[in-house]
Amino acid sequence: MTEEGALSGLVVLDLTRVLAGPFCTMMLADMGATVIKIEQPGIGDDTRGFYPFNEKGISTYYLNLNRNKKGITLDLKKGKQVFLDLVRKADVVIENYRPGTMEKLGLGYEELAKINPRLVYGEVSGYGATGPYALRPGYDILAQAMGGMMSLTGWPDRPPTACCGSIGDILGGLSVCIGILAALQNVHRTGKGQKVDVALTDSVFASTVITSQIYLTEGRIPTRIGNRYENNYPYDTFTTADGTVALAAGNNKLWKLCCDVIGHPECGDDERYNSIGKRAKAHDEVRKLIEEWSTKHPTSEVVEQFVAVGVPCAPIQNIAQVVADPHIAGARQMVVEVDDPVAGPTKMTGCHIKLSATPPSVRTPAPTLGRDNAEIFGDFLGYDKAKLEQMTQEHMI
Repeated sequence: MTEEGALSGLVVLDLTRVLAGPFCTMMLADMGATVIKIEQPGIGDDTRGFYPFNEKGISTYYLNLNRNKKGITLDLKKGKQVFLDLVRKADVVIENYRPGTMEKLGLGYEELAKINPRLVYGEVSGYGATGPYALRPGYDILAQAMGGMMSLTGWPDRPPTACCGSIGDILGGLSVCIGILAALQNVHRTGKGQKVDVALTDSVFASTVITSQIYLTEGRIPTRIGNRYENNYPYDTFTTADGTVALAAGNNKLWKLCCDVIGHPECGDDERYNSIGKRAKAHDEVRKLIEEWSTKHPTSEVVEQFVAVGVPCAPIQNIAQVVADPHIAGARQMVVEVDDPVAGPTKMTGCHIKLSATPPSVRTPAPTLGRDNAEIFGDFLGYDKAKLEQMTQEHMI
């Protein structure tokens, strides 16, 4: 085991704000990269003002997404040369401005690559850097709408529903992170950097891979069907005596075990239900069979009985239950506490990627605005105190 992360030595210039970009750079920082978050002087990331706030009035939204990062302030218009000095020493630049913004500043990928050919340049936007929608403003809910996800989420008799948790932004953040890591591997192989262009809408559509294939194959437009899966059953949620469980008896073996648990072993080989396709078509009948049993038992007992025989089943937990869960929050360390010198002890989500030799971790709190100016501009770039004072007086930092 080592205290260094898998990405130790990697220098990332982070121009992102709000969610998709910061989620990507949070993962890179958790895995050991030196992420230098660059914010507008006197303003900073919008999420510094986002709910929820702790008792000291500090945004824990911001604290969670920006842990493990260095923080500097820099006006890119006034401090263009300073940014270029940073780029010379960086491995990655990532931004989530509207496409074309960095080019207008003379800081687009083509210009930066001239001074650092190994640079990986990541950009994540609503609709991507190319195509007729490229310059449209893009946000999570728009990506879910345009990418097809919203049309598939919810119940047949209700309007389209967005997935909670800004899943479009999260998918975009994950995708640009994967693209950056792939591009870095190519740098190791060829010595040449490249641009990584990720769209929230593309990421959302890619996540519909199973459902969209129905239309691509059959020409039939999939619709909202609640929690069940169209091509498999019982793969759905079911009511219990005191709540709801998710059940995934996704093959014939599991179906037979399920039938044993609910007291209908004869249904395991019943001609009406003895294949995945038949059960999917008869989902209303199968649901009735299962809920005749499940509604007579508490959630804990339903889960226990199914899991005991190997049938995948889980309770539907609210966030409070997840935070208290001994496996997720405890053993898997998905809830951690950081001692922030300004905000105080702060609980946040842990690192979801587990590495055996170089485990990601939450090591340092999110930076206050411009916290690391002296370290980055002084120690990292080698600017003297006079230069730093000049930059401050000119409101460059």
